[in-house]
Amino acid sequence: MTTTTKRAATGALIGLALGDALGFPTEFHDVPSILAKTGPWREMKLPRPAIVTDDTQMTLALARGIRTAAERGPVGPLRLTRPVREEYVDWYHSPENNRAPGNTCLKACRLLDHPERDWREASQLGSKGCGANMRVAPVGLVPGWTEEERAGAAQLQSALTHGHPTALAASDLTARAVYLLAQGTEVTGLVGRLRSYALENRTRYHERWLGDLWMRTACDASPESFIARGWDECLAVLDRLAAALRTPSPETDPCLTTGDGWIAEEAFATALQCFLLFPEDPLLALRRAACTKGDSDSIACLAGAFAGAHLGADVWPRDWEGRIEYRDELLAFGALWDA
Repeated sequence: MTTTTKRAATGALIGLALGDALGFPTEFHDVPSILAKTGPWREMKLPRPAIVTDDTQMTLALARGIRTAAERGPVGPLRLTRPVREEYVDWYHSPENNRAPGNTCLKACRLLDHPERDWREASQLGSKGCGANMRVAPVGLVPGWTEEERAGAAQLQSALTHGHPTALAASDLTARAVYLLAQGTEVTGLVGRLRSYALENRTRYHERWLGDLWMRTACDASPESFIARGWDECLAVLDRLAAALRTPSPETDPCLTTGDGWIAEEAFATALQCFLLFPEDPLLALRRAACTKGDSDSIACLAGAFAGAHLGADVWPRDWEGRIEYRDELLAFGALWDA
């Protein structure tokens, strides 16, 4: 099946929002209290109404910024930064921004709301929260970008708020996973390919996109050592993921092996574990992700993006898709990038 016929972008964006809505009510709860409320996790129902969180809102903000940049010509750091920055700030001021957003995003966006300020002064260099990569899926779905453009854009969109090297690397890796799945990569080889990508990029600092960001921390002697810190943490969590998948245990909370998902590399790995436990059953992947003791909505939104990129738009039940919040805008971006 080609990426066009399976409509990977539509599938990924709808899956992301469905996972977000499924995990919204379970976030901040442990598994026993989730089960007491929802019943068996394999039968978890989509809430009515299907309200999403800042995860989907910021994904759409990034998507709008990317679309604006693309309308102005070939993608590049200057062309991308301005509209994405403006969309993040618009999100910050939106009355709809009332879904328990992360403190790092709020703090950075407040600083970004001064156009005269270099964005690197707003970047929170100590934060590797999952807000960096919960929203990055569009970077893996836009057609026609080079590998350098995808990596640079993934890291830049993170760095506007989360400047920690692990936030940058995890965003790059998350976008790479979405891209590979959309392109039809076999799931059995996915973790190995992501590991190779991390090793290849371990000391590659994207100066064209990030400028002197690395110099703003006191602990790195070079741009290469700065970014290697991030990739090393991603490689470590990929090892934990590979170990968990060697002895898969679908009934066990995946947070126990790959982490609770509040930080970027764990959100990536735990979401990927949920998807890879049920690669051909996307609803079970979402339900497993939503029934976790960690950052359930972010884990489930990324699991939904992976599943939708892999299986396409037609895997999601019509009655679920039909009542997801922001459905029209999600479908519009899917159609744009699937065309």
